[in-house]
Amino acid sequence: MASNGVQGDFSVANVLAAMSTMRATDSGKKQAAMDFLGKFQKSKDAWTTTISILQTSTEPEAQLFAATTLKGKITYDLATQISDSDLPGLRSQILVLLKKFAPGPKPVRIQLCVCLAILAIQMQTWKDVLPTVVASLGNDITSHACILDFLRVLPEEVTEGRKITLSEEDLQQRTSELLADNAEQVVQLLIDYSQSSPAAATNPQLFECITSWLREVPVSVIVNSSLLTSVMNGLADDKSLQAAAECLGVMCRETKDVDESVDTIQVLLPRVLELRPRIRALVEEEDTDGFKAITRVFADAGDSWTLAVAREPQHFRPLVDALLECCALDKERDVIQYTFTFWYELKQYLTLGHYMEARVQLVDVFAQLVTILLRHLEYPESDNPNQLDLFDGDREQEEKFREFRHYMGDTLKDACEVMGVAECLTLVLNSIKAWHQKYGSQATDTAVPHWQSLEAPLFAMRAMGRMVDKEESIVLPQIMPLLVQMPVNNEKLRFAAIMVFGRYTEWTAAHPESLEPQFSYIIASFQTESQEVLRAAAQAFKYFCVDCKDLLGPQVGQLQVFYDQILDKLPEASREEITEGVATVVGAQKAEDVYRLLKVYCDPLVQRLMVKANNATDDKAKLDLADHINLLTHFAQQVIPYVPVGAANPAVKYWEEVFPILSTILGNFIDFVPICERVCRCWRFMVISYRTAMTPLLAPLANNLAEGFAKSKQGCFLWATSAILREFSEDREHVEDGIAENIYIFFEAQATNMLRMMSDLPPIDLPDVIEDFYRLLIDALLYYPHKLIPSPLFTPIFQAAISALTLEKQEPVSAALHYLRDLLTYGGPNPAGSGDQQANAQLREVVRQLLVTHGEALVKQTMAGMMITFPRDCFADGSAVVLSMFELLPTQTTTWVERTIQMLPAGTIAPAEANRLLVKIREKLQSPDSSGLRGLRSLLQDFTNTYRRRYVAPRDGLGELEAARFHFTG
Repeated sequence: MASNGVQGDFSVANVLAAMSTMRATDSGKKQAAMDFLGKFQKSKDAWTTTISILQTSTEPEAQLFAATTLKGKITYDLATQISDSDLPGLRSQILVLLKKFAPGPKPVRIQLCVCLAILAIQMQTWKDVLPTVVASLGNDITSHACILDFLRVLPEEVTEGRKITLSEEDLQQRTSELLADNAEQVVQLLIDYSQSSPAAATNPQLFECITSWLREVPVSVIVNSSLLTSVMNGLADDKSLQAAAECLGVMCRETKDVDESVDTIQVLLPRVLELRPRIRALVEEEDTDGFKAITRVFADAGDSWTLAVAREPQHFRPLVDALLECCALDKERDVIQYTFTFWYELKQYLTLGHYMEARVQLVDVFAQLVTILLRHLEYPESDNPNQLDLFDGDREQEEKFREFRHYMGDTLKDACEVMGVAECLTLVLNSIKAWHQKYGSQATDTAVPHWQSLEAPLFAMRAMGRMVDKEESIVLPQIMPLLVQMPVNNEKLRFAAIMVFGRYTEWTAAHPESLEPQFSYIIASFQTESQEVLRAAAQAFKYFCVDCKDLLGPQVGQLQVFYDQILDKLPEASREEITEGVATVVGAQKAEDVYRLLKVYCDPLVQRLMVKANNATDDKAKLDLADHINLLTHFAQQVIPYVPVGAANPAVKYWEEVFPILSTILGNFIDFVPICERVCRCWRFMVISYRTAMTPLLAPLANNLAEGFAKSKQGCFLWATSAILREFSEDREHVEDGIAENIYIFFEAQATNMLRMMSDLPPIDLPDVIEDFYRLLIDALLYYPHKLIPSPLFTPIFQAAISALTLEKQEPVSAALHYLRDLLTYGGPNPAGSGDQQANAQLREVVRQLLVTHGEALVKQTMAGMMITFPRDCFADGSAVVLSMFELLPTQTTTWVERTIQMLPAGTIAPAEANRLLVKIREKLQSPDSSGLRGLRSLLQDFTNTYRRRYVAPRDGLGELEAARFHFTG
């Protein structure tokens, strides 16, 4: 195997010195120390050095580092660096260290418990784990803490056993030996311990231990033992409340299958309900942590027993009422979020016809819940009615509150589904009326008293917007007239009203009589100084234009005057929104009016564009110019008139006038990437919107894209090229003779330029362009397979894709892998693109010949990526590529995988492990059905994931796994 790494002097003194250097301020020395410690942790010397540090050092930081390093060694290096005969000695050393650190420090003790647990999993000859540990640690009080820690971590480490290099069969057997076979003994140990002293009975470690073993021990065993009483007693003790509450919550979660757990639930329900008096007591004591813990117990019970609640609403009503009480008493909004899942799950059942009776019985609960939520939605009160900063400048707290309101809005929607829209809206209407009756007469032009209680129902109404049918005619006609009278001098109220109007535009479109006052309120809001209100008004304006475009058609001229006047006063995002809005209205007009309206709306934009282009001398001005191009793009996206086949498209007629201006701007700013991107985006949407009607612009467009890519080397030109490739492919309707052929020639020119770039520069210098290139190639392969696959460019494109796999950035690697996956389908019976059987057979032969010649490089680089360099999101595509290679060339691919593994750095994989993998690969390939290939995927993913966790990418390169540099001579 290839050699990798430099051996250092990893003595105790040097390791401690490196740790000391990590606390220094010199970044160069810190980096050198970090590199040294990283190499140390992978070295064989680390075994003796870490144990020496644990035996001699008195520094807690050094002890913890040594214990953590030892844990990593046992997890990843035990099989490759420690012989079977040395395992008992290692076990004895860890047990001695555990005895030493039983009194603490606790972090070191826990790490050593984890070390012992991981060793127990891998040391398959060690059959009497529990008796050995208990006997070795003794029976004093400090040892009890150590034993409880070990018992707690053992199930956790076993269930995380995929980190460990045991086969699935061995791991399954070891799991049974360590957990299932010991479950009864552990329960008895815990019972004995809980009864040994009053302190033991409420020890948080006891409850943490029970929680951990609830994964392995049937919950009924715990519930029907004295341990349940211990847990309930722990809930009454402040020091153990958190651990006991978590334990009881896990018991409830383990009874989620209510049909299997009927008897256990009947025992648990009254014990949980015993806690209800503590809700109010903890609130009155202002014990926030205790209140959270108790609420989570009720929430866990509710989440787990939702089906039972729907079946027996009367029997479980006290549990529902307890959850409602938690919500009602939550003055600081600390715990209500724990109940959201319960209300959602209960809604899911109650809205089914089968549970209509339960819905009737519980509808009042949801009405109370809405009332509680409306109160929680209110902003904090202030003595000054004009104060809008209610969080004392704490922007993080304000943002949390806003985010939290949206979660409450989701629960409001749940209540709306159970109660019915009209009933829910009525509660909102009543809240608005209540404010008017109580405070309306006190409102002035300068102050709105208690505006918080008026704003909250507006937010609730906005949250429920999706639930309200556009035909609703009972409550909304009463609410909307109240909203257009909303005080405009309070920024929060005005913002809330605008957001409601924007949310209900579909309803407004169905009730045209309400459009004028709402739209006038929105238009008037553009005169405010508040940026937040301006942004809300622009967003609402867009929605009105989109949903009420037919109603606004007669006002298309007035809209242009308003648009032209307001555009320059808005922030960039709002400009885009109102532009999208007016463009949608223009797009809804008759085809014969489109050219005139585009000139009316877009000519002023083009005039602004030319002025900005002439004045763009710095980056800020250039960015402003780039953003302005986007406004034209919205018209290209939205204004798509219907014209008969063969007739001239009036929109394209207008864009022919604008095209030379965009082309000139592109040429003048070819070195400024944002402008290149915006122009290409605009042209791309023109092609997508007008498709073959863009034929008159096709030649100058292709020339601009080819010249622009050659000069700028930016991927946006390839992005626009892909749209042309798709819309003018041979299988599209109404494509003129010869155009598809010319388009493919244009594509080959772009591809040749790209291959030259990849030959001149390493992939790391071209990540974004590589992504766009392979996204373009995916389209080329789909629409022109019979031209691309036999092409002389096909092989260099494949080789370039392999070199792209060396990148460590997700997007370009994913694009290259997607292209390779599609390409490999042409080597089999089900190609990604359609075609006649004879043509497909010819393509299949070309692809197979390519793989026979260059497949080893593909397998090597994909495996290296999965083991070392690929971003995590690329694993699935990588394994799919290797799997396809096994499908197409099973014998050769097996050989190539074997050679790749032999190239791994020396000492990083044991020969036995490599042989085991190859044997299993051959076994899976001999399976007569598809299960073999599925098993092969799991096998490869497990192997590469394990290797990746064990070894980081070497700093001095990948050695023999390094990809060959791509060269192109075309």
